[in-house]
Amino acid sequence: MSTISSNSETESPNDQHRVIPPGAVWPFFLLSSCFLWWAIANNLTDPLVRVFKEIFGMSTFGASAIQFAFYFGYFCMALPGALIARRSSYKSGVLVGLGLYAVGCFLLYPAMLVQQFALFCFAYYVLACGLGILETNANPYVMVLGSEESATRRLNFAQSFNPIGSVIGIVMCQWMIMAKLPKDESGALSISPEQSSESLNTVIYPYLTVAAILGLVWVLILTTKMPKASDDDDEIHFVDTASRLLANRNYVFSVFAQFCYVGTQISVWTYTNFYIPEQLEVSQEVALQWHTGALILFGCARWVFTGLMSRFRPSSLLIFAAIMACAMTVTVVFVGGKPGVIALVCISGFMSLMFPTIFGLGCANLGQDTKLASSGQIMAIVGGAIITPLQGWLVDQRGVSQSYLLPLACFVVIGLYAAYGRKHEHEDPALST
Repeated sequence: MSTISSNSETESPNDQHRVIPPGAVWPFFLLSSCFLWWAIANNLTDPLVRVFKEIFGMSTFGASAIQFAFYFGYFCMALPGALIARRSSYKSGVLVGLGLYAVGCFLLYPAMLVQQFALFCFAYYVLACGLGILETNANPYVMVLGSEESATRRLNFAQSFNPIGSVIGIVMCQWMIMAKLPKDESGALSISPEQSSESLNTVIYPYLTVAAILGLVWVLILTTKMPKASDDDDEIHFVDTASRLLANRNYVFSVFAQFCYVGTQISVWTYTNFYIPEQLEVSQEVALQWHTGALILFGCARWVFTGLMSRFRPSSLLIFAAIMACAMTVTVVFVGGKPGVIALVCISGFMSLMFPTIFGLGCANLGQDTKLASSGQIMAIVGGAIITPLQGWLVDQRGVSQSYLLPLACFVVIGLYAAYGRKHEHEDPALST
């Protein structure tokens, strides 16, 4: 793994093994805030599949093209994001990513003016291109801010800011979008063609607010002296690096597990807004309250799991989480009703440690290959572009309950990777078995 070119020669051994070393606290905070900002975008977007379905009169599968465009953008820009880091620095990649994120938010305005679904897809694609570059750089940057032994714990700590953004995003969606959209007497969305223009204006307003805040964050990062990850050289060596990574079975399996995880996370949260109204016969706003509770649980559980990593191996916790997620998903599919809804909420708690732990286990001990390896992990986010529409098709064909068999299969894959990756895990003497 790359190192940080700071005053490490003057630090004590204890300082070097802290989760956040002295001198890296403010840079760590700024980088961790990025985890919050991209979570806001993700969770503002997830419930909008149902909104666009209503506004444009589309099928569930058709409306999920928003999610395809969003997560396909991650796939397209992950590798360029890694090349930026290799040629310049992680900081440059973070700045480019934040900038594109803001541009994508602003592009929603002309899409609203012409009321074309394809232009909304393009705006979300540009937005997600920025997020792909941002995540490709921010995740490994956090990992190299201290010792390799504490890298996975440090990444989980930074990722703990992500669910805070998730809650903010879903609350913004609930208060600034869903509460203002037209509804029928039962509380279900009911948007006439005459109301589409005003409804689309309501949809984009939160994104414009976020874009303005991103400008401030961009300036703060630009003007802050950040540690720089240093390599022996700044050449890309793409073919050699890619060959080594493709020959690394643990890394390849981790990318596939990440593909399954991201697709499952987006699917679980997107179709929560279909499952809960059907099972409990409640309005969309009530469903969003359950969704908010799931995101709060997601955030709290991530802090708990991060603390447990001081006592248990990350792979052990990942195996446990995958098994429990499978059990909860079985309840969602075959029990339903209020127990099914509660189980659906609980899935979020067990998903909370999966992304950073798979990322950390997959990128451990890769040395200078880490930058390109991280892009592979972020490219795996394309799972959201494939698994989410596929579950949308299952919703149309088999019903929302049966559609959760797809996330169940993905959790099985994650559990298998946790067991396989365990033998490749970097042994931290502080961890017990």
